[in-house]
Amino acid sequence: MEKELKYVDMVDQPIAMHPKKFALWLFLVTIVMIFAGLTSAYIVRQSEGNWLEYDLPTIFWYTSGIVILSSIFLQYSYASAKKDNFTGLRAGLGLALLFGIAFLVGQWYSWVALVDANVFFVGNPSGSFLYVFTGLHAVHLISGVIFLIIVLISTFRYKVHSKSLDTLEMAITFWHFLAALWLYLFMFLLLNH
Repeated sequence: MEKELKYVDMVDQPIAMHPKKFALWLFLVTIVMIFAGLTSAYIVRQSEGNWLEYDLPTIFWYTSGIVILSSIFLQYSYASAKKDNFTGLRAGLGLALLFGIAFLVGQWYSWVALVDANVFFVGNPSGSFLYVFTGLHAVHLISGVIFLIIVLISTFRYKVHSKSLDTLEMAITFWHFLAALWLYLFMFLLLNH
C-alpha cells in the first residue's frame, strides 16, 4: 500500500513587495543606522567634557510644526487619490511640497541663529554635531522634496490615481519617515542638550 503524495498550492499569490518599495525600506534602514550611530557618538562625546552649552534655535519649534503639517497634507493627498479626487490630490501634494520647502528655509534660518549665537561647525563638537544632524537631515529632505515634485508632475499626467498608488505611497512613506526622524532629532537634542 503506497500512499500517493500530492502537491497542494495553497497560496494564490506569493507574499511579495514591490521591488522599489523594498529598496526604499532598505534605504530607510540605512538612514536609521546612520542617525543611530550619530546620536550614540553625540552621547559618548558629550560625556567626555569640553562641551559648549547653548540654546537651541527657537525656530526648531516652528519647523517641527511645519513638517507635521506637511505630513498631514500629504496624507490628505493620499485619501484624495484613493477617491480619484485629482483636485484634492494635487492640492495636498502642492501644500506638502510648499511646507517641505518652508521647513528647509527654516533650517537655513536656524543655522543663521546658531552663527549669531557664536555656535559654528568648526570649533566645539557640540556645534559640529548640531550642524551635521540638521545638515544631513536637510539633504534627505531635499531628496524628499524632489520626490514630491516628481509625484506632483505625475498627477498632472494622470499617472497617480486609485488604481496606481505605488509612487505616491513610496513618497508618503519617505516623507513621513523624514518627519518622524526630525521629531526624533529635535526631542533628542532637547533631552540631551
